[in-house]
This record gives sequence, structure tokens and C-alpha cells, in this order.
Amino acid sequence: MSNPQEQTFTTAEVGRIAGYSTQQIRDLERLGAIPVAERAANGYRRYRPMHVAAAHAYRSLAAAVGPVPARRLMPRLLTGSLDDAAERIDGLHAALDAERARVRSARRGLDAVLAEPVTAFDERDVMTVGELAQALGVRASALRHWEDADLVRPRRHQHTGARQYGDRSIAEARIVASLREGGYPIPRIRQVLVQLREHGLTDHARELLDERLAALTARSLSLLAAASDLHALLTARSA
Repeated sequence: MSNPQEQTFTTAEVGRIAGYSTQQIRDLERLGAIPVAERAANGYRRYRPMHVAAAHAYRSLAAAVGPVPARRLMPRLLTGSLDDAAERIDGLHAALDAERARVRSARRGLDAVLAEPVTAFDERDVMTVGELAQALGVRASALRHWEDADLVRPRRHQHTGARQYGDRSIAEARIVASLREGGYPIPRIRQVLVQLREHGLTDHARELLDERLAALTARSLSLLAAASDLHALLTARSA
């Protein structure tokens, strides 16, 4: 039950404190990102410190993990048990750590491709779609999809029509696999492959992964900054 002596706020006041417009506060309430406000006798919304804490927590979470995940998480933080809330917050840190590990792994794989000396390719080393898929740790259907998206260009056997991957298509596939593992979408990877075909192997793909690592670091720092707001929310919930 609310403390009748507890300070109350108007919609505009909550917005001003939390850095949102009046409409944004109403939208957050409608989406369950902040609790439903009480209504005064005149019908106006009446917010309490809990609502202010929730608005601050949502803003911090949105900066760290994005608005959509933050909107999905906030109702659980507001209504679930404290154990569940703590577990979900720990999960955010774990997810960032796992994504960083994937990007670092992709970066190492890309470094290996870029560092390899250019040597004469032995035609006996041509790979089938199954062999290359196994070597890259992906499904054969992924290689076919990359071909459809013009990311990888295998040649076809003259008589059977079977896909054959030579030195260039193997290098392309390895770069695509690294960037996909790093979380990059097909259109962005296509830009890298265009540069590859026009200028040879360049550091552009490496720079993309470095940018992603920098973005993950920024998100980690934002999540650390959100800790005080999340603590204030859970404390207000328990009061």
C-alpha cells in the first residue's frame, strides 16, 4: 500500500526528472516499463518515487542493451521476485561477455585469413560444399545462402554442376564466417566483399570487428552505470 505522506509527481515532473517527454512517460507506463500510476480524484495521474526510479532504470537499461530489450525486461524487474530480477540482470552481463567472446574469436579467425601469404593454389585442394562447411563449422545450407547473397562465388564442375571452392571462394567464405560469428548482417558483409574483390584483402573487415568490440565495451560501461539506478528501483520495490 502506498504511503499517503510519500511525495507524488505529475507526468511532466517525472518526465523532467528522468529526461523524457510527457508522452514518453505515458508510453512507458502503457508498455509496462514503469508501474501504472494512481489516479487523483480529478483523473490526473499521480506518480510516486517508485515511478521515478523505474523511469531512471529504464533509461539506463535502454542505453546499455537497447530500448526493445529494456522494455521487455522492465516488467519482470517490476513484478518478478528479487531473485528473478537479480538473475536477469546477471544475464545481461553474461550475454555481453558471450558476445564479446564471439567477436574476439571472429577477430582471430579474420587475422589468420589476412595474415596468410599469397601462394600458388593447388587445384587438388578444391573443396566441396560439404568439406568447406565442415572446415568452417557451419551448415552447407549457410554456404548456399551466402552464395545466393553474392558473398561467396564457388565455381561449378563442368560436368556435374557441383559447387567447387577454390582459393578465392574459400577466403571469401572464411571472411564471411568470421563476420557472421561477430554478429554482422549480410548487407554489411557484402560491402566488405565488394572491397575484397576490387582491392584484394584489406583491413576493412578487421576494422568492423574492432568497432563491434568498442561498441560492446561501451555497452558494458553503460550497464555498469545502470547499476545504481537498478539498485534504486529494486530498493524502492522492496520498501
